[in-house]
Amino acid sequence: MLEVLRQLTLLESPSLDKEHADRCCGYLADEWLLRGTLVQVLRQKHRGDHLRIVWSPAIAPPRAQLLVLGHYDTVYPAGTITKMPYRLSGDKAYGPGTFDMKAGIVQALFALEALQEAQATVSKRIVFLWTSDEEIGSESSRVLIESEARRSDAVFVLEPSLGPRGLVKTSRKGVGEAEIIVHGRSSHAGLAPEEGINAVHELAAQIARIEKWNDHRRGVTINADIVEGGSGVNVIPELAKAKFDLRAWRTADMRALEKRLHGLKPIHRGAKLEIHGGFDRPPLERKQSVVLFGRAASLASQLGLSLGEAAVGGSSDGNFTAALGIPTLDGFGAVGDGAHSAHEHVLTKTMPVRAALLGSLLSSS
Repeated sequence: MLEVLRQLTLLESPSLDKEHADRCCGYLADEWLLRGTLVQVLRQKHRGDHLRIVWSPAIAPPRAQLLVLGHYDTVYPAGTITKMPYRLSGDKAYGPGTFDMKAGIVQALFALEALQEAQATVSKRIVFLWTSDEEIGSESSRVLIESEARRSDAVFVLEPSLGPRGLVKTSRKGVGEAEIIVHGRSSHAGLAPEEGINAVHELAAQIARIEKWNDHRRGVTINADIVEGGSGVNVIPELAKAKFDLRAWRTADMRALEKRLHGLKPIHRGAKLEIHGGFDRPPLERKQSVVLFGRAASLASQLGLSLGEAAVGGSSDGNFTAALGIPTLDGFGAVGDGAHSAHEHVLTKTMPVRAALLGSLLSSS
């Protein structure tokens, strides 16, 4: 497992670098071909190619399917491997993308191999879908993910687990981005201030209004993260804009926040507002995960393991599948720490255990 992880980590796969991503995709395709699966490389024009792998046991009904979902792209630019090399230290494997989420892909590969070698009874076709653009919003893969999920009875997302106990993620917040653009009227700040409409003042008033919408008890947050406006200290600004991060645990709260945002009216006379965006990943609500989690926890107990769950504020492609009403269990991948950082690593001793648990879950679902 560690040798495959090493090779996969050395093959850097930045989301925005198609050449490098395709090289990594080709390596993955070869590894799955060696396990006797049907491999489809789904070509992409601007992003790395996606990879669809199918393993069908002889007894599988034609429409019974399980989806194992993940991504092979990383946030690190090409060349990071020279500054942050793959290395083993004690029971940890370090390197860009090891935790998020190449070790999860390795675990899936060896879970399949274990099922094959044990000649385990598997009653459903298993589709492994590895995408190339999750870290940048899944623009080219979302339709593919949703189409595959609609054909599936359950989805297992091999994003990293949470914390040293390897908690799976049974809830994720919905996430989005919105922008407010304010149009005012410029004027000389000293000679004719009364003729101007200050776009920055209007935007500041709107931000102060929006700040009060945060409801941490319900997990609703809206934060102004990028703000710009004005052209000179003696010019009343005619344009100002801000980008907001939106998050909510519940679909109802997500929709209510979007409606409230798009219903904003100007506070200063003469100012005009443009409002764009909203949620692009709906919440993964626990009701879509609870049954699968119960099954996974029971199987873990039979293996002598304790499996816990967590709710997290970040999103993944599991948000898309859960929003379709498909049972989805997320965070089923590697155990480790440091995603998107210089100390990213996985706990190597947990990899065979997580692979065994995934194999058990696939054979019993």
